[in-house]
Amino acid sequence: MKDIFGQALLDYQNGNYSEDLMTSTNISDKDELPLPYLFRSYAEMPALEQEALKLSRGKILDVGCGSGNHSLWLQDQGKTVKAIDSSKGAVEVAQQRGVINAELKPLLEETEKFDTILLLMNGTGIFQELSKVSQYLEHLKTLLQKDGQILMDSSDISYMYEDEDGGMWLDLNQGYPGELDYYLSYKGIEETPMKWLYLDFETLKTACLTVGLQCKKIKEGEHYDYLARISK
Repeated sequence: MKDIFGQALLDYQNGNYSEDLMTSTNISDKDELPLPYLFRSYAEMPALEQEALKLSRGKILDVGCGSGNHSLWLQDQGKTVKAIDSSKGAVEVAQQRGVINAELKPLLEETEKFDTILLLMNGTGIFQELSKVSQYLEHLKTLLQKDGQILMDSSDISYMYEDEDGGMWLDLNQGYPGELDYYLSYKGIEETPMKWLYLDFETLKTACLTVGLQCKKIKEGEHYDYLARISK
């Protein structure tokens, strides 16, 4: 990985903002991802994110912290937060912005225990594909304190496969519809394509039950998205 995501965050943080990230998937055209949005305040966050932050308690793990928006707000509320990300640039920016405990670390290498684990901005994306969901949930389970919780958001994107008449053009031989190839580019440089997973709630709930976890829908968003609480 070239970490162009991290480079874009560093550019914005250091006052070198000149253009936005470009994203696309195997089922969607190129679209801009505005850098200012990646530095949003609590008031600018979607309702699902705000709700997750308000429900966070105890020792908190912010997975995929990005520029540190969630961790910074939680710190301001007096919470104890550890922020991790697999982007070196993102961790540097989070540290520069004042996140006290930010570390370059993939989720599967985390070993501490927490009362709340946050996976936001389509938190299921980190699972990559349906076949890896159980592996990640099993690992997350080991990171939970006895009465701990995982707060995770995602979306049911099956609507993206509807035609103009409301019918589905989904090819069931192509696998689960939420499995996407995700492409990112910045200033003419293309990142190595990665897998990104959107999970509908019922599929997430079934996966949780399979590994001995409970899953409850906490809040629904305005566009097929939801916030879930997962616990032992």
